[in-house]
Amino acid sequence: MSFNISSIIESILFAAGESVSKKELADILELTEEEIEAEVAKLSDFYRENERGLKIIHLEDEYQLCTVEQNYRYVQALAEPRRKQTLSPAALETLSIVAYHQPVTRGSIEYIRGVNSDGPVSRLVERGLIEEGGRLDAPGRPILYVTTQEFLRSFGLSSLSDLPDIETGIGAQISVEHITGEEDDEFVSFVDEMNQVNE
Repeated sequence: MSFNISSIIESILFAAGESVSKKELADILELTEEEIEAEVAKLSDFYRENERGLKIIHLEDEYQLCTVEQNYRYVQALAEPRRKQTLSPAALETLSIVAYHQPVTRGSIEYIRGVNSDGPVSRLVERGLIEEGGRLDAPGRPILYVTTQEFLRSFGLSSLSDLPDIETGIGAQISVEHITGEEDDEFVSFVDEMNQVNE
């Protein structure tokens, strides 16, 4: 059977509108995951070399078709204008804690921050940046929170391993002061991106 694998992958990713796992693509096309990786790489190279308006992003073991960053404001113009909403310092601090300490309970977040975190946690869940990732095997079985694929998409990360490194000793706290410090330019740049997240 003769068929254009790249074309089919492109159609699947476009129709899905969200990320599709490498395994699912392999099952659909009856190929190995290694063959899927090679075809996706070729398709990505085609987009880049021809300066197309699309690109494929990697989200752990999944792929998603999306527009290139430089075209975002034009695509956004199609949507109804909405007020730009940035994360509050409290939500940003909470998101940083979840990103670097996940899976983490609300109690642990509050211990690190030193204040009640019900509001920031609820806001981050509402924004789809964190989600329930199970329950801790402890009295009361508290919810464990983890970051989502939306978090990865929003900050241009392929996986959590792409998070900038920060030095955290025992009892170290990720605070607003730490976030805005100048000792780690890469981390500060990452947090600046966090502040640009829109709904």
